[in-house]
Amino acid sequence: MQQRRHDIDALRVIAFALLILYHSAMAYVAGWDFHIKSSYTAEWLQWPMIALNRWRMPLLFMISGVAIGLTGIEGRRLRFATTRSWRLLLPLVFAMLVVVPPQTYFQIVQQYDYTGSFSHFYRLYIGHGLCRGGQCMLTPTWNHLWYLAYLWPYTMLLLAIMPVLKRLRTRLDQPTHSAIAGWLLVVAPAAWMIFVQLWLMPRYPETHALLGDWTVHAESLPLFLLGYMLATSRWFWAWVERQRWATLALAVLAISLELGLRWLGRHPPAGPIPQWAMHVPWPAIEHIGRASYTWLALLTIFGWGRVWLDRPFRWLPYCTEAVFPWYMLHQTIIIALAFWLIPLHLGPVIEPALVIGGTIAGCLLGNEIIRRVPLLRPLFGLKRQPNLRRLRDAAPSTAPLHHPSSHLAPVDTTLASVPEADPSSSR
Repeated sequence: MQQRRHDIDALRVIAFALLILYHSAMAYVAGWDFHIKSSYTAEWLQWPMIALNRWRMPLLFMISGVAIGLTGIEGRRLRFATTRSWRLLLPLVFAMLVVVPPQTYFQIVQQYDYTGSFSHFYRLYIGHGLCRGGQCMLTPTWNHLWYLAYLWPYTMLLLAIMPVLKRLRTRLDQPTHSAIAGWLLVVAPAAWMIFVQLWLMPRYPETHALLGDWTVHAESLPLFLLGYMLATSRWFWAWVERQRWATLALAVLAISLELGLRWLGRHPPAGPIPQWAMHVPWPAIEHIGRASYTWLALLTIFGWGRVWLDRPFRWLPYCTEAVFPWYMLHQTIIIALAFWLIPLHLGPVIEPALVIGGTIAGCLLGNEIIRRVPLLRPLFGLKRQPNLRRLRDAAPSTAPLHHPSSHLAPVDTTLASVPEADPSSSR
């Protein structure tokens, strides 16, 4: 059994914490669609949102693969498939029927001037679908929980081809030329992501509908599988830690290229454009910068995570368990709070502050209730609560009772990663 990787757990927690900020900001960023929008929107929010968006979901999918790779489940794949299906599909179905509907209700009230009651809406949501002006919204929907719908088939595929991946992982663990392999690891995934951006994305825009969402699958599934293969690779983790300054510099350069070209596209030079510049494929260069930044950011995050986060923080066991309930609850709370606060016109500072603060408080309260109610735990992706009395009775009287989230426990792989979308690449 692998010793618990605190940096992987901590990165997962941090990614979900950023998720609350990201989805809260979606109500206030100008020019991007969201389920509900405030009157206090700002265009400048697009720039930090883009910088975060490029690696947010790729990080979560790769962490999920890493987490599975650290569990050593190769000899019990069928059992793992059963428990993983239970812990992913049950919360997804429950959320689509209970947690997500208020989001859709508040959305159609604000955007479509719907005046019916929630009970009337819910009957439409479950049975008839929601249509307006010839356009219909497919319901029930998973909204921000699309990640769960993708993670399950990815995991089943991983389990099916695990013998092949295990042989590849053995070769990756100790490459003959680690320096060459390291820089190949920089170039090859970035080249694949560039292909996805230049060829697939224009033909298959992101939908988060699972079927036919080829751009998201082409980006997320390889990262998920790659995370599994690199999970136990000592040279990889040593390499990303050693090269963290170089990958950071390259990542900054790549995102600067993308954002700089975006800015110039909106604010072209006042003078005449040079003739040579008119023949440069600037959109393709922007996509190259975007794809390169995504992969370089992941390498940078993993490298600095090894330096700063691979230690048993006291808050980590609690936060690791809380990730799944917070993930399920946060967007519904955000939309509900924004819906109630927007008509009050509290201003561009107080309103978003109350949305963010209220969401944190709501998730904290909800998690405290969920973790204490045995019936709710599986509905929100939590394991059955251990019977501490039974553990004390079974343990020798002189032996200390270890916390179930001990640092030697394997990484929890259920939601080893989270989140949703924006139009400019609003995943």
